[in-house]
Amino acid sequence: MSVIEVEGLRKSFGEVVALDGVDLEVAEGTVFGLLGPNGAGKTTTVRILTTLLHPDAGLARVAGYDVVREAEALRHVIGLAGQAAAIDPNLTGRENLEMVGRLYHLSPTEARRRAGEVLERFDLAEAADRPARTYSGGMRRRLDLGASLVGRPRVLFLDEPTTGLDPRSRLELWDVIRELVREGTTLLLTTQYLEEADRLADVIAVVDRGRVIARGTADELKARVGGEVLAVRVSDRSRVPEAAGAILGLGPGGGKVDNNTGEITIPVGGDGTRLLVEAVRRLDAEGIELADISLRRPTLDDVFLALTGHAAEEAPTPPNGTRRRRRSP
Repeated sequence: MSVIEVEGLRKSFGEVVALDGVDLEVAEGTVFGLLGPNGAGKTTTVRILTTLLHPDAGLARVAGYDVVREAEALRHVIGLAGQAAAIDPNLTGRENLEMVGRLYHLSPTEARRRAGEVLERFDLAEAADRPARTYSGGMRRRLDLGASLVGRPRVLFLDEPTTGLDPRSRLELWDVIRELVREGTTLLLTTQYLEEADRLADVIAVVDRGRVIARGTADELKARVGGEVLAVRVSDRSRVPEAAGAILGLGPGGGKVDNNTGEITIPVGGDGTRLLVEAVRRLDAEGIELADISLRRPTLDDVFLALTGHAAEEAPTPPNGTRRRRRSP
């Protein structure tokens, strides 16, 4: 059973096209991942599905409610945790949660009871009566997620919930998300962290420039790369551009250079061993010493590169910095 249904969703801000005909279908009790770089249209989609924006065109229903015509009723069955914690830093953790409960029209007694449950669940009970401004980043994010659950929503929207968190806090939040799914909550998760989508999502839609360009399970998407990936590291980082120039043309889909690690990756279309040998030969001919070379399974980063021609963190924009409206033919 589908709990989220989206058809032909479009939204523009002036001349900038944010959504260009998005279609989505999310099954109940699953995690659906919207994967894409900043500016791809993920947050705009979430804001429309949570009634914070009106679409220019298209239809969207969440939990059986039309997001435009039945917005008021829909707000009572959904929760939203955004990229930044939407809490009052001057209130205590408990007061923040009780305030959210009152906004859901809970009685003071029920709001207090649910606030206590959330504080226990998210390991915040000891800090419950401290001002939220004294919380760490991970604690504030857990409080924000907890606030989105006070109303016991059927559908929870998480818009890049781990952005800015340290690795430990991110892993803790992943555990909370898995627990919510086990309890039957439907989650729509937006992320630009490829590992996050791989770990959490049952189904992933890859979004680029306001369009869904692919969808499937993580394994199904990885299969689209066409087999293994050749990963190359050279000993001298200053020679990475030279090495890339020598070997990037070997694979059927080009390849990419990770500027952070210096790793060069190339999708392997057929005989990976032959390509590996040829890469070694070319680098040796250029006098470039290898630190490591291997064949491995593709990652979602490789998938995004194969689908779009650029890495997830390198979404291109036109020279003027905006995406223009598409002209009708």
